[in-house]
Amino acid sequence: MPTFQNSPSGQIVELCDKSFMVDCGEGTQLKMRQLGVKTARLYTVLISHLHGDHCFGLIGLISTLGMMGRTQPLHIYAHGDLEKLLRPWLDYHCQDMPYEIVFHTINPRKREVIFEDRTLTIETIPLKHKVPTCGFLFTEHHRDTEPRKRYAYCSDTAYREQIVEQIKGVEVLYHEATYTEKDADKCKKYTHSTAKQAAQIAQLAAVGKLVIGHFSAREDDHTVFLNEAQEVFANTVLAEECTTMEI
Repeated sequence: MPTFQNSPSGQIVELCDKSFMVDCGEGTQLKMRQLGVKTARLYTVLISHLHGDHCFGLIGLISTLGMMGRTQPLHIYAHGDLEKLLRPWLDYHCQDMPYEIVFHTINPRKREVIFEDRTLTIETIPLKHKVPTCGFLFTEHHRDTEPRKRYAYCSDTAYREQIVEQIKGVEVLYHEATYTEKDADKCKKYTHSTAKQAAQIAQLAAVGKLVIGHFSAREDDHTVFLNEAQEVFANTVLAEECTTMEI
């Protein structure tokens, strides 16, 4: 739930002169304004799963973009039920929008390329959660002589070693860390991970940097998550509000 310290999930990933939104929880567009993110550059929205803390901000953002005079289509990649949920709201509140919403149905349980152009590829990362959920792997395209950037976003999930092969060696991994080990029993019930488990995935995948977030609202002191993760994987940082990081 939203707290004074943290809003629900929402990230902007900028690669290859494109701006991608990954999840859109309540209040995401306000954070974009705080950070000075240019909404006109928003290329695509990717929704990991349909729990409210990852998509309740979407209808407000869509409406605002229309009022700002957006004309280019907005492409949304998500489980097929998202369009069913949003369509009545769009028909009621957004009838005269100057731009088109284009829905792309993805299967969160399947690893597949959902977006590709000459500059980058986006793949789904199947995860384990209460509802169909996936992460996203961003990979830049370069000639063989140039290094390529890779970023993996692993949304809500229980500990899942099956993802290690797919995210091996990425420069940056975002992985949820809802609980600490003292509440590890809740992970099985709610299909989430501890900070230690997120660090174990980072270690197995030999990633460059681990970013942890999605902290339980019961914990006011986020350093407990950081300390637990760093005991396993030293190059771990917190996904605090309005943080900008280089990939």
